[in-house]
Amino acid sequence: MTATTTPTELTSEQQDLLTTLDKHRGFLRHTVAGLTDEQAQQRTTASELCLAGLVKHVAQMEELWTRFIMEGTEAMSFSPESMQAHADGFRMLSGETLDSILADYEAVAARTAEVVAGLPSLDVSHPLPEAPWFEPGARWSARRALLHVVAETAQHAGHDVE
Repeated sequence: MTATTTPTELTSEQQDLLTTLDKHRGFLRHTVAGLTDEQAQQRTTASELCLAGLVKHVAQMEELWTRFIMEGTEAMSFSPESMQAHADGFRMLSGETLDSILADYEAVAARTAEVVAGLPSLDVSHPLPEAPWFEPGARWSARRALLHVVAETAQHAGHDVE
């Protein structure tokens, strides 16, 4: 079953989820407020992780789960290209700026709000793809996917790589 995007009035649950997600997005944006591109891409650990990469990763993750809500398992790919894109999501690539990453994040946030507003119900669900990190045969509702986005956003907003 594929979800539709016919705009509807938000239920209180939809509004609560979006409001909570937006609150944690604000915390994440605060993490990089006032940084230069050089500061935002600085790696302060042995990993590829940088503050701009945190924002970029959260945006990519939110976009992926929003697509899952709409398209189901087909939205998730574990190809070499998608795995490279996932790895690239933790750092600023050549030609990227903190401003461009933040603008992309805002576009993802707007798309998520549009999708949530168009859902006939937060009970719309899809099976999870086969992967070692998902329970075999599990299904996630739109609600569960959005709660995952809220949790991951909150978790990464609490990271401090300095």
